[in-house]
Amino acid sequence: MRYKAINKSLFINNRKRLVKELKSNSLALFNANDIMPTNADGTMRFRQNNDLFYLSGVDQEESILLICPDMPDKKYREVLFLRETNEMIATWEGHKLTKEEAREVSGIQTVLWLSEFHKLFHHLMAMGGVEHVYLNTNEHYRSEVVVETRDARFIDWCKTRYPLHTYERIAPIMGKLRCVKSNEEVDVMQEASNITEKAFRRVLKFVKPGVKEYEIEAEFIHEFVRNGSRGFAYEPIIASGANSCVLHYVENNQACKNGDILLLDVGAEYANYNADMTRSIPVNGKFTKRQKEVYNAVLHVMREAMKLLKPGTVYFDYHREVQRIMESELIKLKLIDRTDLKNQHPDKPLFMKYFMHGTGHMLGLDVHDVGSMYQKMQQGMVWTVEPGIYIKEEGLGIRLENNIVITKTGLIDLMKNIPIEAEEIEELMG
Repeated sequence: MRYKAINKSLFINNRKRLVKELKSNSLALFNANDIMPTNADGTMRFRQNNDLFYLSGVDQEESILLICPDMPDKKYREVLFLRETNEMIATWEGHKLTKEEAREVSGIQTVLWLSEFHKLFHHLMAMGGVEHVYLNTNEHYRSEVVVETRDARFIDWCKTRYPLHTYERIAPIMGKLRCVKSNEEVDVMQEASNITEKAFRRVLKFVKPGVKEYEIEAEFIHEFVRNGSRGFAYEPIIASGANSCVLHYVENNQACKNGDILLLDVGAEYANYNADMTRSIPVNGKFTKRQKEVYNAVLHVMREAMKLLKPGTVYFDYHREVQRIMESELIKLKLIDRTDLKNQHPDKPLFMKYFMHGTGHMLGLDVHDVGSMYQKMQQGMVWTVEPGIYIKEEGLGIRLENNIVITKTGLIDLMKNIPIEAEEIEELMG
């Protein structure tokens, strides 16, 4: 693997936290993600199921984690199943985890080959006192699952084979656990942010009129990979000129023009954890007066928003307050006026023309991390703060985004070292 090994104590503690949330006489099972096909014999790069990784640290395909806390035979309370390798697999695909290596990575002592799964699973279901079976589904609030996963196939198989057990949802529990980050997780996310910083500083020296958006994308990926990242945490947005007003612009195929703003929404992945940064910079290295006015308005909203992040805050209350702050800035920019505000439709506020998205989201193993957006914020949560102003008639979009850890005594800005002041950006580009 490219990243520095994570201490297995993280995964041991994660499993202990999970067990506390399970009902008595339960079994919980987690499948690795599929390797997705492209065409012919091609496949996409493997990306581990985040819940399985969170609980085991195993980053290998065709793996299964089984947790059965009340099993009388203690050696079967945690079992990790791995794909058994052979000479052909080693020749064509490379090294696969040995049982001892898997024990060292995960802290799980009972590691078996996949060929032993069905026999042991039946034994646990029939003889292990199992009443409740926790199975995994993707219940993210933004998910639109259109492919059949290994988890989905297993759910169908398990319910057909064992119809009289009680089936439970593990996704809400995993969301509750994963939304609060341990110190070890924050350290890994800090490294993802540090790599993102290195790439952004590289790009500041590279951007100039005439350069293509995809050339800038190439500068980012070069710096990401050379620092141990597998690449982008998500499809990068390299949006110059009017493209900066398209929230999820990913074509990245236009030339950057003199006088335009370049919006960069990128982040490095590191050890399966993600950074999520947005910066808006002048293509020629110098903001115009208007660009700087809008830029500083967004920066002001961002900093005021950070002051509102604390334990006990509910996201939707926080977002409404940020919208009020944004409304004041839009008035100062003469994009809306107070007279029109008095007559605006309550369901169609005027600021939505210029600031139409949320102020942020949870961040972790998923870029839009799991967990309820309605729960109160807690210490240990990591949130993005990303206000923006998009003026389509001016071809001007400004968004700024940092990653923030909520603590008992304040905030930790994982991106505090990434340049954000307009003057500093101009100096570095100059």
